[in-house]
Amino acid sequence: MTSLNQWLNQQPNQDLGALIDSLAQVCTEICTLVRRGPLAEFQGAAGNTNVQGEDQQKLDVITNDMLIAALKQTPSCRAIASEEMDHAIEANPNGQFLVVFDPLDGSSNIDINMPTGTIFSVLADLPDASLDDKFLQAGTKQLAAGYVLYGTATILALTLGSGTHFFCLDPATGVFELTESNVSIAAQTQEFAINASNQRFWEAPMQQYIAQCLAGAEGARGKNFNMRWVAAMVGDVHRILCRGGVFNYPFDHKDPSKAGKLRLLYEANPMGLLIEQAGGKCTTARQRILEIEPSSLHQRVPVVLGSLEEVNLIGELHRQFDAKKA
Repeated sequence: MTSLNQWLNQQPNQDLGALIDSLAQVCTEICTLVRRGPLAEFQGAAGNTNVQGEDQQKLDVITNDMLIAALKQTPSCRAIASEEMDHAIEANPNGQFLVVFDPLDGSSNIDINMPTGTIFSVLADLPDASLDDKFLQAGTKQLAAGYVLYGTATILALTLGSGTHFFCLDPATGVFELTESNVSIAAQTQEFAINASNQRFWEAPMQQYIAQCLAGAEGARGKNFNMRWVAAMVGDVHRILCRGGVFNYPFDHKDPSKAGKLRLLYEANPMGLLIEQAGGKCTTARQRILEIEPSSLHQRVPVVLGSLEEVNLIGELHRQFDAKKA
């Protein structure tokens, strides 16, 4: 087996490798904490909200602090931005990398023992920009992206811009071992993920797409589909990387002040890079997500990602809809 550390030592940018290794090490500590469940007495709400206006769970706060502490001890990390913080913070003045993260994606799953995860992205520092503005870079500028899924097994999905790779944490040694190189997403699928409770708020083209899937073999698609929904983006994206499918968190009219639910910097961009590096596609249904120029640290976007054929079809339905409105 090849360990993560051995694999990183084979990569050209050793400073980036050291940063990824630091992230992986703190994620092993988060894994231990999460797996203690109610024994750790860290379950439940923290009693306050984050910048997103969402109720924070105790482990949102704890894991956020753990990642910050580890990154401040990593010399190559210049600054940090987190989904749980209003603004970016300094790490090391001589560092060359910016780290963006969602410390515990799917934290609403904690109390019911369902999958959660840590999502991260790495960018190059912009020396002349203000602290928050350093992070306002398109997803195409990411140097690395990944997530750690805390599930039945603990899996690190990682890309440094050349393929997407899986590493599994060996609980006996505390070491991430390479289990799959160059993950590939099938272009065709018969599986979709969406929060169907929001159906009444979707735009017409998404309504049309889901209706076609639900019509099955007797409908226009001529094949049956299954629906899956984990309620943690790391779980849904991991399933797609493993066996294909399409994940939808589309634009809806439930809250007109939000263009979508998912955060561009903390969720959509890192997942988009992982998906694209595995041969899939990631869009808003109208635009490639990695090409969006961020306007704020906590910008939200609709997300459609996964198997190429389905993402293209959803995009075409939206193009047809927009053309009729024009």
